[in-house]
Amino acid sequence: MSRGFLRPARNGRMLWAVCALILFAAFARAQTAGQITAQWNHVVRVSRTTPTLQVVVNPLLRPSSPIHDRVFQALQALGCNDVRFVPWLPYPKLAVAELKPPSHGRTFWNFSRIDPITLDFFRATRGHPVILNFSTIPEWMFKTAKPVAYPADPNQVTWNYEQGKQFRDPTLRQVADYYARLVSWYTRGGFKDENGLEHKSGYHYKIAWWEVLNEVDFEHRMSPRTYTRVYDAITRAIHRVDPQIKFVGMALAAPSADPQFFEYFLNPKNHRPGVPLDMISYHFYATPTPRQPPSTWQYTFFDQADGFLSTVRYIEAIRQRLSPGTATDIDELGCILPDDTAPRLVRPIPHFYWNLCGALYAYLFARLAALGIQVVGESQLVGYPSQFPSVSMVNWKTGQPNARYWVLKLLRDNFAPGDRLVSTRGSSSAVYAQGFLTADGRRKLLLINRRARPAVMALAGERGARETFVSQQTGSNPPGTTRLAHDSIVLGGFEVAVVTLR
Repeated sequence: MSRGFLRPARNGRMLWAVCALILFAAFARAQTAGQITAQWNHVVRVSRTTPTLQVVVNPLLRPSSPIHDRVFQALQALGCNDVRFVPWLPYPKLAVAELKPPSHGRTFWNFSRIDPITLDFFRATRGHPVILNFSTIPEWMFKTAKPVAYPADPNQVTWNYEQGKQFRDPTLRQVADYYARLVSWYTRGGFKDENGLEHKSGYHYKIAWWEVLNEVDFEHRMSPRTYTRVYDAITRAIHRVDPQIKFVGMALAAPSADPQFFEYFLNPKNHRPGVPLDMISYHFYATPTPRQPPSTWQYTFFDQADGFLSTVRYIEAIRQRLSPGTATDIDELGCILPDDTAPRLVRPIPHFYWNLCGALYAYLFARLAALGIQVVGESQLVGYPSQFPSVSMVNWKTGQPNARYWVLKLLRDNFAPGDRLVSTRGSSSAVYAQGFLTADGRRKLLLINRRARPAVMALAGERGARETFVSQQTGSNPPGTTRLAHDSIVLGGFEVAVVTLR
């Protein structure tokens, strides 16, 4: 420090003047966005919504991965219910248990690479209901011009494994039995294969939910009628193994593209007698155009999110008309950047991006809770170059959780089904607010800054309230905590905060 700053008179006054100008400029940039008011006696809905995530299988989850231990510790620390586990097509040897058809009295069941990841998942989610989705059907079950090849290296990514559209077995018994054996492997200690030979696992895990395939509007391009037939065959076969399992159907990638899918699948008349319609699922990712400046992503992402919410309301009208007892799981929510399947990063991902995506998830959680959606799943635990790096909730080099993870942790620790949503208003288009009366009797405000600039929000009479927050300053660290020194709160760009009122 310069000795000149120690002079008490003229230079001191100048220092205070400079500081005042700096503070004034900061608040001018932040803008006083307005006041948040919550009508705590006006409950608009009792929440049924569980915040959670999906875990997509890839090589970084294998025991040999340098981030394996830290990632599964992070998953366990979340303590989420209804986590979705998806062995998926880019790595056939990690996702498909029977890569070759039975031949000459032999079968080719092999769980040696699948089990280590699956068992780690069960251990990390012990005590919580889970959703399993072995989404990739063995390709030999489809008619193709020639056998579909796959990499010998289980860690090598491939995007052309799924090729067929027409099943070799038109009765669908073959594909149904495949999934029944998968379930039996993990819940009944083993199974008998196509030749009657017994395969023992010794596993007796509890599977609460089984989701039948993934993004069938893209993968294999199934029609609503074909998918409904497949769903019925698989669910009936699995129920013969475990009648307690409940099912999730559809998992559509583009829910707004074909309303007929919902009209057909949700109509009980289109299913075989006794087939349950427990829950449906579909997905949403906010995506910028390839040359769009990062500074504009904030507008694109939240505009697309509002468009998706219109789709949700439309789907809900169909569901309530045809199958009101069916629940909804929106189990892939996130942001995704162009060129995300390129072998390496095309351009660096900006630091603020993780907070922007965290804010988007928090916003959708609040809005979907207000619509009565049961499960809201963030996508995904681990991504990396060639495997959707911009969707990752952890650093793929170190395993350190990023802001997207910490936003989910913040929501998981503060909100749960049974909370009551109250009428909440704010005069800012930048800041979204929702008041909750939690099951333990506390009043909490969820605040989400949807813009890159800071915002000041007045909270009349709430000086001393406790704020827990995820911001660009907390970064990849756990949420910060502070006490409000004034009857207002300053939210940093893309900050997500929970204010627990006195």
